[in-house]
Amino acid sequence: MMRFRPWLGSSLLILTVLGTGGGLAAWKQAALADSAAASANQPEPMETVTAALAHEREHLRTSTSIGTILALRSITLRNEVPGTVRKVALVPGQIVEAGEVLVALDVAVEEAELKAQEAQAALAETLLGRMQRASQNRGASEIEVDRARMERDVALATIVRTKAIIERKTIRAPFRARVGLADVHPGQYLNEGTELTTLQGVDEAVHVDFTVAQPVAAGLRVGGTVEVVVGDAGSTPISATIVAIDARVDPRTRNAAIRARIDGAERAPAPGASVRVRVPVGSTRKAMAVPVSALRRGPSGDHVFVIQPDDSGKPRAHQRMVRSGTVLGSEVLIHSGLSAGEQVAASGSFKLREGVLVAIAPEPGASPGAETRR
Repeated sequence: MMRFRPWLGSSLLILTVLGTGGGLAAWKQAALADSAAASANQPEPMETVTAALAHEREHLRTSTSIGTILALRSITLRNEVPGTVRKVALVPGQIVEAGEVLVALDVAVEEAELKAQEAQAALAETLLGRMQRASQNRGASEIEVDRARMERDVALATIVRTKAIIERKTIRAPFRARVGLADVHPGQYLNEGTELTTLQGVDEAVHVDFTVAQPVAAGLRVGGTVEVVVGDAGSTPISATIVAIDARVDPRTRNAAIRARIDGAERAPAPGASVRVRVPVGSTRKAMAVPVSALRRGPSGDHVFVIQPDDSGKPRAHQRMVRSGTVLGSEVLIHSGLSAGEQVAASGSFKLREGVLVAIAPEPGASPGAETRR
């Protein structure tokens, strides 16, 4: 009987495993070689973008402040003396002329007193004349003449006072203005100092008041210009001339108040409206301008992709770190990192990576072969 040898079975098992592993390795190597050959025959990935040329642009750095439109003349209309309303001519939004009666209080009592005072003054004038004639004939003393003259003067002064009260009960427009909201009605009793309405002067210009930081205010001068923006950022700015700079800086905020004048009130919003004011800071300087879509922001900072040909002449994207600045419309200013004439990726730049091959697509609406520039 043949004896079983354990080492023989183990050897056969090891040889079987080694043979299977070798076969698998050879198969894998062949598969990798086939894959590499197939990849070599595939075209290199390419990203399609639009491009623009960086160009030099002069820029004046500005600081933006919130301003308030003010009429050149603006008042809150109040009554000086109490009384009952007899007539009202306050129509909100209506333009009134200087001297036009807006509110008239009842003056029946004052008018009656005025008639009595005028009669008394006439009597005092007559008595004074008689005393003066009697004095010439030594029929009256100088004291009696002086007393008659005093009574005449007092009567005349009383008339002037009553006329002034009547005039103060007739409230007139002090200048050409637009009437604000009002809630005054005939028969209503008004205490002294009751607010009647507001009057906003209708002039050829308006003021805009705003505040700026102390360093910015130090560079401003009366006669300088600022830009007033009404509405969204794309609105056409309105030029305004600085007419006054506050003599002191607010010790709490360290800001200075500035007043500018907008000529042509029809271009400005209504008094009280809020606007943005662009205030120049420093002098004009130059920077590179590229489309806003070309600027990419990342953890390491701002960058753009510059398109340059490789050794074979194919355009490739290369990341370039830059220092960006103000956005002006559809462009952003680049203060360092770019030179004039360099081509950068614009629309589609978010798809790019270092060294990727790019295809430059024409701008929408551009003629074929035209140079892309914004």
